[in-house]
Amino acid sequence: MGIRKTLLLGITCMIMLTGCHTAEAPAETHPTSSGPRIGLSFDSLVIERWQRDRDTFVSRFKELGGEVYVQNANGDPDRQIEQINYFIDEKMDAIVIICADNGRLTNSVKQAKAAGIPVIAYDRLILNADVDLFVSFNNEKVGALMAASLVEHVPEYGKILVVFGSPVDGNVNEAEKGFWKVIDKSTLQVMDKQYAIMWKEETGFQAVSDNLQKGNTFDGIYCGNDAIASQAVKALSEHRKAGDVWVVGQDAELIACQRIVEGTQGMTVYKSIVQEAKIAAEAAYALIQGEPPETTKTIFDGTYKVPYIELDPVAVTRENMDAVIVGDNYHLKEEIYMNLEQP
Repeated sequence: MGIRKTLLLGITCMIMLTGCHTAEAPAETHPTSSGPRIGLSFDSLVIERWQRDRDTFVSRFKELGGEVYVQNANGDPDRQIEQINYFIDEKMDAIVIICADNGRLTNSVKQAKAAGIPVIAYDRLILNADVDLFVSFNNEKVGALMAASLVEHVPEYGKILVVFGSPVDGNVNEAEKGFWKVIDKSTLQVMDKQYAIMWKEETGFQAVSDNLQKGNTFDGIYCGNDAIASQAVKALSEHRKAGDVWVVGQDAELIACQRIVEGTQGMTVYKSIVQEAKIAAEAAYALIQGEPPETTKTIFDGTYKVPYIELDPVAVTRENMDAVIVGDNYHLKEEIYMNLEQP
């Protein structure tokens, strides 16, 4: 079966907040809608937060009278290129991309723009592509917040293990900048640095296990996200060190929030996904109407200055868990404290 037929059979339409519904249409048919149509291509939907992004984006765009066709590249840049080309062929009114590889999608984006289709880079910048809009958080601040937490809670001259995220994710590069700006001014020592290729969370487990087996000691761990932190804490637990090492991550996943109140993870960075997804959906609708969203910021993609809607991340610890996470209705209090007596 050819790529086009496979994509047509796999097209996912209108993923509602109540679940994921797939319409498997004959290869000869095409998506139809009386309102504007968006093609939304995800790098992956494995991580908890991306499922929230999807549901919120689809719901908000539906409220505006449009329809969203969701595709999942499962971490494969080639597959994502096929999906974008499909969206171009189907003459979508806009394309929104959470890129799998920030350097591989440039030509596909340019083809979409040449076809008159506006493109939004969602959460991750696409290099040298001149997208119409980038919507994300201040990722340099994300890295700085995580580093500041380590500086605050790791003893002076303590050693830290660092597991950054995927090296082809531009957000990782920005977070790393923020990390080093803080760490370089501190007394902390980075005793090992690794990258989680394709965001493989198992990297966290392997990095911790390998260092402990070598007899290396450390007082803190920087994890590229909470999924990596889960694996790092798992390795610490196997060596009876969970709770003795200050672990930081990002995404405010439920299990990470549970670990924080239980004492096996120190902090996470909360990024209001609901806010990001709604803003992106509204911006996409505005672009389709020929009304570029208002923003005073730009970000350099390596060649072009791209309009940028920048959102602010928040550091979350046990002390402000209720105010930030529960207060924003991100997770229920009873879920966060399910393994403990609620305070």
